Amino acid sequence: MKDSKTEILVSGGLPQLETSRCAGSGEALLKPSLLPMALESCELSPDRKARDSWGSSLEFLMSCIALSVGLGNVWRFPFTALENGGGAFLIPYLVVLFVVGKPIYYMEMLLGQFSSRGIVQVFDFAPLMRGVGYAQLLALGVLATYYASVMALTLRYFFDSFASELPWSFCREEWGDGCVSASGAQTLQGTLSRNFSSSTQLYLQRIVLNETDSLEQGIGYPSGSLALMLGISWLTVTLIIIRGVKSSGKASYVLALFPYVVMFILLVRALTLPGAYAGVMYFLTPQWEKLLEPQVWYNAVTQVFFSLAVCFGVIIMYSSYNRFGHNVYRDAHIVTTLDTFTSLLSGVIIFGILGNLAHESGTKDIASVVKAGPGLAFISYPDAIAKFKMFPQVFSLLFFAMLFMLGVGSNVGMVSCIMTVLKDQFVNVKLWIIVVSISVIGFLVGLIYITPGGQHIITLMDFHGVTFVSLVSAIFELIAVGWIYGTKRLCQDAEYMLNIKTSNYYRICWSIVTPMVMLVILVYSLLTMRPLSYNGQEFPLAYRVIGWCVSGCIIGQLFYWAFYANCKQTKGSLKSRINNSLKPHSDWGPLDPKKLMDYQMYLRNKEEEHSKNFNRRCVCYTAGDRIFG
Repeated sequence: MKDSKTEILVSGGLPQLETSRCAGSGEALLKPSLLPMALESCELSPDRKARDSWGSSLEFLMSCIALSVGLGNVWRFPFTALENGGGAFLIPYLVVLFVVGKPIYYMEMLLGQFSSRGIVQVFDFAPLMRGVGYAQLLALGVLATYYASVMALTLRYFFDSFASELPWSFCREEWGDGCVSASGAQTLQGTLSRNFSSSTQLYLQRIVLNETDSLEQGIGYPSGSLALMLGISWLTVTLIIIRGVKSSGKASYVLALFPYVVMFILLVRALTLPGAYAGVMYFLTPQWEKLLEPQVWYNAVTQVFFSLAVCFGVIIMYSSYNRFGHNVYRDAHIVTTLDTFTSLLSGVIIFGILGNLAHESGTKDIASVVKAGPGLAFISYPDAIAKFKMFPQVFSLLFFAMLFMLGVGSNVGMVSCIMTVLKDQFVNVKLWIIVVSISVIGFLVGLIYITPGGQHIITLMDFHGVTFVSLVSAIFELIAVGWIYGTKRLCQDAEYMLNIKTSNYYRICWSIVTPMVMLVILVYSLLTMRPLSYNGQEFPLAYRVIGWCVSGCIIGQLFYWAFYANCKQTKGSLKSRINNSLKPHSDWGPLDPKKLMDYQMYLRNKEEEHSKNFNRRCVCYTAGDRIFG
């Protein structure tokens, strides 16, 4: 055939396979005696060049930990648990972890390592679904830009912590009589009413953000100090990934381990505070009636989904730099378990501190001493630190340094994923040019989020540019892998690469349970959707239209690239073109040409063995075979 490619048609439902630039490879598959000569002529396709790799297996593991253990574990999980039944929330959380988190994490590690492809090219296993990769890429771009603005806030608070008196711990004259000092005996919620606000809240809103009440007058101009912090944040990310995984791998040790050092210091301090025991027990004591509320299960799914950073493509990208055969099965268990442990550890720390605040203020209502919400890390936590009697500046420095490191670890993964796609597309462009370009664009876009109306825009883009579209793309990814490519084929890939037979637990989750759970969550979110608001105020119509345009642009990638893949097929009926665009590319498989040839031989042998033993072709058998075959 053209370009020395030989089409191999196999029976029994295997996708159509072609070999990759290997002269005589078709004959070699039919006549194994010719295989050595075919291997000598194997070359990589033009778009499949040699790939960088991690300096060691430990660098990969540390990078995954730095990515998955982020801000969501430290400040989102404890209060999500509090609002959803305390200790009872741990039950749906752990259930969802086992039916959604672990299966998807392992699946994405398998895909990335097996194919050595990034977030877009990995969908060469089903070109019709390549739009999923582009949708995830755009969602990552939105997330990375506003995530950097959160990092800028943590830096602002970090440098403010060097003051002799924490600047948010006292009231200023211009704030009037409605201010309650954070360092005083009064607590935030205990005195908060229509006329009173904590000094920490006023400091964030009036000094740091200069926040506007609505978007009716526009978003305003960026803050000069936050622009400087934003620049430092992007500079940090740039320096870490300037040489790709060669530099980010080395930094991963600090990014992954430093937050735990700080957390254990804070843990010791929190548990030695008076009233800490009551706070921890409040966190762990279950409210069983909450298990019957759908919202609790919805929150558990979203917590696991975004905490582990699954279905964003970053795990696939990180795994693509692994050596073929690395034990990702073990690493997936380590990261998902450590992520859960970190969330629980953070809960114990935070509620130990809140228990002390309740003790100091003479109340037994732990929930009354904290205000949950988007500004939690910059209102409630600084408020708690300001009440420390000994060395509040030290604990403030440690806390915000930890937050910054957590943010850097996650953002490095997101920006690296975007960088990998661009590098795969523009192979002749120097890596540092791509990295610097991404950082400059990210900085310029991020200026929007540090304006007086920036927090409104973050809320808008978080939903329309990340949360909603990620749920949609995740469902399409799971369908693409579990049913189009096939759970059976993925398990064969895992066995070939790792010499590990996949258990029925993973098979059932990949093909049935996990896609169904995600679909139910999407339907539930659509049925309970309300007009988006910030601080109780709905967004103006123009901004809501912009938000849905962003969602439409990202989700539209699914359909555009499906249409593109269909048009790229040779002439034929619509059905045949669709069928062909659902089959893997000719060079789908290991990056190494010899391994690719061996893999295709392995698949053919598997199919021949399967066809000898089974001849039934009823619908139920076919479906079962795609899962357990």
